[in-house]
Amino acid sequence: MNSTNPRRRLALAATAALALAIGVPAAAQSDFPNKPIELVVPYQPGGGTDALARAFADASRKFISQSIVVVNKPGAGGAIGWQEVINSRPDGYRLAVLTVELLTLPHLGLAKFKYDDFQPIAQLNADPAAITVKAESPWNTIEEFLADAKKKPESMRVGNSGNGSIWHLAAAALEDKTGTKFNHIPFQGAAPAVLALMGGHIEAVAVSPAEVTTYVQAGKLKTLMVMADKRVKGFEQVPTAKEKGIDLSIGTWRGLGAPKNTPPEVMAKLRDLAARTAAEPAMHEVMDKQNLGYVYTDGAAFKETLAKDDAYFKGLITKLNLKP
Repeated sequence: MNSTNPRRRLALAATAALALAIGVPAAAQSDFPNKPIELVVPYQPGGGTDALARAFADASRKFISQSIVVVNKPGAGGAIGWQEVINSRPDGYRLAVLTVELLTLPHLGLAKFKYDDFQPIAQLNADPAAITVKAESPWNTIEEFLADAKKKPESMRVGNSGNGSIWHLAAAALEDKTGTKFNHIPFQGAAPAVLALMGGHIEAVAVSPAEVTTYVQAGKLKTLMVMADKRVKGFEQVPTAKEKGIDLSIGTWRGLGAPKNTPPEVMAKLRDLAARTAAEPAMHEVMDKQNLGYVYTDGAAFKETLAKDDAYFKGLITKLNLKP
């Protein structure tokens, strides 16, 4: 009897029309997910962002019938991977790991997208920038490192994860605060930058502790300073910038996002999955091992972080005159 009810037929038609308008059939929303989900990492394998994505994908298996497949799409400081996800069908089957470069690249004129081209699912992490050098280098303190950098402006090669990346901005902000001038060397992610440091091709990297922890623990690298308000777990012996008289606290966060116009029902399922997975001990174990700082906020709070940080980095990039 309900199937012939005019009001019910009208409601069903409206639901179907809305789903078609955003490119996702209503049936696909109700049984989501019914196939594997692709999680795009816009950097090379091996860095902190890649490690977080793989930890999330592994831990999510307990809560989802379909697998999450991590796909690396490096290039242009993250812009290539994010643009692919933004342009993909908004059905929840292609997601992205978001990092703070989503905000910095547009303000540098290196990308045309905006942060609100994504719907935030959840924030999972936050990490500060750090200055790391080879273990056998002549610098044992940040003071020694900066003193040498000042003697020969632009001779100190400092690697980052791409032009406009947070690690590029962190090194530039350190220059601004200390009156030094580095030679900034971009790579397609933190992992290639760290490998270049290991090979002696650069003098330092300005990436997070998470991205050097394996080599620091092996005695191959040493971290001179973290740009955080307090010392970092696993790097308790490393002083903060503020302890060294440098008023600087800067770093990244990582979270998950879906393309704009992903249906509310699908977003609700993705946010529930993220909350469950983020609380899974197996994920915390991997994050602790990698020295990835755990910070969880839901979609609404993550959206507020995006808006606040967007304004902050716009101001920082303008102040440092980094836009080409």
